Amino acid sequence: MALRSSILAVARRLNTAAVVAAIRSGDLAGAEVAFASTRVKTTATYNCLLAGYARATGPGRLADARHLFDRIPQPDAVSYNTLLSCHFANGDVDGARRLFSEMPMRDVTSWNTMVSGLSKNGALEEAKAVFQGMPVRNAVSWNAMVAGFVCFGDMAAAEEWFRNAPVKENAVLWTAMVSGYMDEGNVQKAMEFFEAMPVRNLVSWNAIVSGYVKNSRASDALRVFKTMVDNDTVQPNASTISSVLLGCSNLSAVEFGRQIHQWCMKLPLSKSATVSTSLVSMYCKCGNLDDACKLFDDMHRRDVVAWNAMISGYARHGHEGKAMKLFGKMKDEGVRPDWITFVAVLTACIHTGLCDFGMRCFETMQKVYGIEPRVDHYSCMVDLLCRAGLLERAVNMIRSMPFEPHLSAYGTLLTACRIYKNLEFAEFAAGKLIEQDPQNAGAYVQLANIYAITNRWADVSRVRRWMKDNAVVKTPGYSWIEIKGVRHEFRSNDRLHPQLDLIHDKLDRLEELMKAMGYTPDLDFALHDVEERLKAQMLMRHSEKLAIAFGLISSPPGMSLRIFKNLRVCGDCHNAAKFISKIEDREIILRDTTRFHHFRGGSCSCGDYW
Repeated sequence: MALRSSILAVARRLNTAAVVAAIRSGDLAGAEVAFASTRVKTTATYNCLLAGYARATGPGRLADARHLFDRIPQPDAVSYNTLLSCHFANGDVDGARRLFSEMPMRDVTSWNTMVSGLSKNGALEEAKAVFQGMPVRNAVSWNAMVAGFVCFGDMAAAEEWFRNAPVKENAVLWTAMVSGYMDEGNVQKAMEFFEAMPVRNLVSWNAIVSGYVKNSRASDALRVFKTMVDNDTVQPNASTISSVLLGCSNLSAVEFGRQIHQWCMKLPLSKSATVSTSLVSMYCKCGNLDDACKLFDDMHRRDVVAWNAMISGYARHGHEGKAMKLFGKMKDEGVRPDWITFVAVLTACIHTGLCDFGMRCFETMQKVYGIEPRVDHYSCMVDLLCRAGLLERAVNMIRSMPFEPHLSAYGTLLTACRIYKNLEFAEFAAGKLIEQDPQNAGAYVQLANIYAITNRWADVSRVRRWMKDNAVVKTPGYSWIEIKGVRHEFRSNDRLHPQLDLIHDKLDRLEELMKAMGYTPDLDFALHDVEERLKAQMLMRHSEKLAIAFGLISSPPGMSLRIFKNLRVCGDCHNAAKFISKIEDREIILRDTTRFHHFRGGSCSCGDYW
């Protein structure tokens, strides 16, 4: 009899362990199968599956959790607390309130769940009242209140509660403050808290790395990551790698990204889908599409995020055929597209002029997949129409959006107005941009450029005075290239680079050869009221051409060049790059703010549709 009891106890533990293992791996369906096959279920078995429902938020999950809870023969405090979490995770604050008031037993976790859930759902005053009514508080209680204020950007209140917390040796409490100030853009204050932390954990370090990336200080993020790797007390995880690879993408630091890849291959991190997807994304954004493809093909498990990264990569590089083929393969393998997938597909349509197909995708997304269009989808559609020259339809789409259009929609329209020389819509778009963001230098500059190419110099002067009166500072355009691990930056008519004489000599020789092949400078991109000879000279000193010339004199013949630009590539530089790629028999990969251009043998991957 004793033996039989012992065997049953072991069986129950094994079956519960199977449910736990499935939940931890994110396999809710597998957990349900393991649960159903468990003949003798304990309260702990029910609680494990209940926890799975609490994590897997979405339509119907709360109903599943309630149904399961009602079947527990003897629910304990953990059962009630888990169901309470499930209500909050699904945004059912009223249901959580009712459950809390009806709970036959409450422990400190019950109260903490209530405080945390209310604060995260915006009911900060109610959370404060519950906190004040707690019979016993612990560190988690204070963490929940501070995190609630951080979540809603009230850092003054968060810091006040932080100062009042009785126990400060709590990494979670300090990390909440670090993350809050990073989100607010106050990097200095975030670093003050980080430096003062009595104890740090991996989440604390991750908050600094991701915060630096978020605040456009990717170089600092990479520096902190190096410190982490050299520090024996903390080991980076998938979240760290994801953040630092995004920093590599922002800096176009592909060699540093490659070192991270090699480092990960020596660790269990190499099996992480998050890490693999981040590497795919990094290689795509840094112009190494072949490496991204190989990595994607080698992935054992590919979720929708991985598919989206690769489809987006093909779209950015102008391989619309491969992007569409991969989209079809994704559906064939039973992976359901999400809203980001359709942003990627519409982006592929944008870069190749597939206007009609893009319109059909926009409709399919709603009718077939039930995905409501977001501002990103509408912005893509405006871009698609603008590039097709359908400016009036683009303006109508902007005006018919069910929400406030993103500034990028007006920016896209303004850029198209320059190409199609449409002053009416240009003034409309620029007016909207300046109305919403008076410090948006791009709006003034683009409008001035449109006036310039139509020789309305008085209007150009008026816009420049307008900029001066509003104290608007123009973002300087620059290009860069990485040679032997060193980043070299160039601005138009650069006077600082130590090898300018050699660069100018190379450009002068290239100009002669290009003109012999039929190159004519496009003076519309020399936006100064000077004589044509000076305009042509200024064009040959644009940052893109300086970076290309430096790359040519600093690398072996035949080696591909990767150039990056912080603004859109100049039209004349785009044309010149085609000639240079043929003269030098080189591949030149140029990334601007919207896409990649692959120049080979006198042509570009964009097919001049950009």
